[in-house]
Amino acid sequence: MVTAHDRRYLQSMNKQTIESAILALVEQRGAGKSICPSEAARAVWPEEWQKRMREVRGVAVGMARKGEISILRKGKPVDPDDFKGVYRLSLPVASDAPPEADG
Repeated sequence: MVTAHDRRYLQSMNKQTIESAILALVEQRGAGKSICPSEAARAVWPEEWQKRMREVRGVAVGMARKGEISILRKGKPVDPDDFKGVYRLSLPVASDAPPEADG
C-alpha cells in the first residue's frame, strides 16, 4: 500500500527529475532558442509523456517564477501565472527580470 508519505516522496522525485530534464534541454538548446515542454515530458516518461504534460507545466511555472527559465508565447516571455495555450520554454530572457526600483 502506498502511504501519503510515499506519494509526497514520489512527487518530489518527479519534480526534481522534470526540473533536471527541462534545464538540461534548454541549456543544450542554448540562448535565444526554446524547447517544447513535450520534449521534457518525453525525456522523463517516453511511454506516457502525454499524460504527464500537466505535471511538466506545473514544474515549468515554478521554475519560471524562480527565474530559472522563461515561458514563451509567440516567442515572447509571458507571466508564468497568466498564460494560456501553446507555450515553449527557454533559458531566462532578460526582459523577464523584475524592473529595478528607482532610488
